[in-house]
Amino acid sequence: MRDVVVIGGGHNGLVAACYLARAGLDVVVLEQSDKLGGGTRTDELIPGYRFDTHSVAHNLIQATDLVDDLALEDVGLRYVEMDPFSVAVGRDGAIVRFHRSVERTVASIAEVSPVDADRYRAWMRDAMPLVRVLSAGLGGSSRGAWRRAPGLALAAGRALRRNGGPVGVAELLASPYRSLLEQRLATDRVRGPVAAFAAHASASPGATGSALFGLWQAFYHQVGQWHPLGGSQALADALARRLAGHGGEARAGAPVERILRRGNEVAGVVLADGSTVAARCVVAAVEPQVALLELLDPPLTGPVADRLRTTHRGNAVQSLVLLAVDRLPAYPGARPGDHAGLQSFVDALDPLVDGFAQAEAGRLPADPVPTYAFTPSALDPTLAPAGRHTVYLACPCAPARLRDGWAGDREAFADRMIDTVEDRAPGFRGSIVDQVIRTPADMATELRWPGAHPMHLDVSLDQLGPLRPTRALAGHRTPVAGLFISGAGTAPVGGVSGAPGRATARAVLRSFAR
Repeated sequence: MRDVVVIGGGHNGLVAACYLARAGLDVVVLEQSDKLGGGTRTDELIPGYRFDTHSVAHNLIQATDLVDDLALEDVGLRYVEMDPFSVAVGRDGAIVRFHRSVERTVASIAEVSPVDADRYRAWMRDAMPLVRVLSAGLGGSSRGAWRRAPGLALAAGRALRRNGGPVGVAELLASPYRSLLEQRLATDRVRGPVAAFAAHASASPGATGSALFGLWQAFYHQVGQWHPLGGSQALADALARRLAGHGGEARAGAPVERILRRGNEVAGVVLADGSTVAARCVVAAVEPQVALLELLDPPLTGPVADRLRTTHRGNAVQSLVLLAVDRLPAYPGARPGDHAGLQSFVDALDPLVDGFAQAEAGRLPADPVPTYAFTPSALDPTLAPAGRHTVYLACPCAPARLRDGWAGDREAFADRMIDTVEDRAPGFRGSIVDQVIRTPADMATELRWPGAHPMHLDVSLDQLGPLRPTRALAGHRTPVAGLFISGAGTAPVGGVSGAPGRATARAVLRSFAR
């Protein structure tokens, strides 16, 4: 009998496994796909070209000490900063550069929208302490927590003073990020690219309670945006090596069909091939509804299950076009470094708002398609042949469920996304060597993600932090003894942070100690 079975070999499942194995437990990770990684996979989809198939930049994890705590650099993980972390490329050729430095960003804004330069500086000044307090919820190591407490208390005081006190902060967090951006910035020249970055969370600019994603602009100035050398897979591979070093095991191609229980106590898992792995504890690092309402046999019932059943995810997710190119997009007026981070082609708020509304109705967004790009090979030559590059092209408001299905629209929609870039980088289409289209339907099938949602559940105020996925389940324990949940749909938040995995490991270890 194993001490712990972890279902799901994404980065959160691997993080949990590493901590549990380090504590001396006998741990095995079971991943249904052909290799580990989940949302942090990198695949050679075109010969010689390696693409991140979900996450590209690793930002949240930089606000934790997890990389140091697990000594992941010792097993090969290396990060390089993307600075500027974002550039906005307008159809008129103007470029706004968002650097780690607020002052360098303000200087760039002043070149194209002088009225917004001082407004952006003032906004970041007000947002910085609030975002510092909010990002503290990602959960660092308990070591040295007392040293961080005074600084956090000071930041909390500043956040309240600069944002209207407790009522002002509550009002701010309850607002849509469209309202926030319209209040703080004067022109769409700056609002558009900030909104495009905020849309990463699969939340519409008009959604109530989405202001957090606009405020997160300050987070990038605090922490930066980072690329793992070798692609997103480098994080999963480093975690797998660390797990093996602690005596743990990870198996790919091992889909779990059922979580076994005897009465109110977990007993192990049954795999698709019919084999059984008995275990004292099971960590389900998959979508929480799938874990507790589908895999668990018999499924969870009662009030906790009823509340879990009502958790929600929107229909607006990402659709990707992954391109092998013979040169980087040639933006008129581009400067060295402009291909380091996200390249936004969203000129205004309204098209993004409309795109999300269309997605919720099961329709594709209108032209120009809200689109952004990453060109990670500009920082990491290991991803493409010499002199060639990779382009990760994404629409953040594509419908997971398209009214007539994706089969008849995938190529046409990809062409429309490429047209959006061509308008800003003449000749871009001619640089394309080959392409791979990844619709939400493709991604849902590959990783068994319901609704192709990269966060599993919406990151909304009612499903965030101590409410994620629900208040009763935010501690990662379930009503079934020995069964725990983890992953992007659990506390504190989705994204590449590893925080849910570490929090789950702590909950398991407390249970074993008892």
